[in-house]
Amino acid sequence: MILLRSLIYFVAMVLSVVVFGLLIALLGWFLPGSFSDRAATAWGSTNLWLQRVICGLGYRMEGAENLPDGPCIIMSKHQSTWETMGLRGILPPAQSWVLKRELLRVPIFGWGLRYARSIPIDRSAGRKAVFKVVDDGKAMLDLGRYVVIFPEGTRTAPGEHRKYGMGGGVLAERTGVPVVPIAHNAGVFWRRRGVKKYPGTIQLKVGAPIQTSGRKAADIMRDVENWIEAEVERMPDSINVS
Repeated sequence: MILLRSLIYFVAMVLSVVVFGLLIALLGWFLPGSFSDRAATAWGSTNLWLQRVICGLGYRMEGAENLPDGPCIIMSKHQSTWETMGLRGILPPAQSWVLKRELLRVPIFGWGLRYARSIPIDRSAGRKAVFKVVDDGKAMLDLGRYVVIFPEGTRTAPGEHRKYGMGGGVLAERTGVPVVPIAHNAGVFWRRRGVKKYPGTIQLKVGAPIQTSGRKAADIMRDVENWIEAEVERMPDSINVS
């Protein structure tokens, strides 16, 4: 039954990408940028609803009061595909995501990303990728937007720990904008590989803003990593799937 529900949800998710992706691609080029923001957020919210109704997968959020009204840098744990649409639907609409450049080449989905004020980077470019995060990220922050970053760079299975990248820390150092860390255990229910989405409740915790003014990138990232990993360690990292 879990597999069947997961397959039904996969079809619904693909349809949602087609509908919202085409909507943004067709209208985003001449409507104000806020249209693409709202449409992308509606796509995330729609998928959260579909996950709950079809798969029995919901989430519980703690610390929503820590999300600022002004610009900030969101740094989140990256365990699964869930957070790439979950955070899109949960956070305020004015979001700019740091993502791998290859996603822009995905038909329809990539077309929509082009109008969502994303920050695409070439992950193999080393320091050039960091400079792009800083330059483009600063421009988005100046517009009052959230810049969303997965500092691990790629999905990491529950219980595993991957080194955090420095790009977001350098952006925070250069701008003095606060960093809001987010911890969750989505990978327990929606694994890196595999089709199944297990029913249950994802724990999502938003941390207090980490002040960055006058601080070095390495110090900022150490605080971010320590907080996220400590919180994730307190969350369940397995479920009974028998």
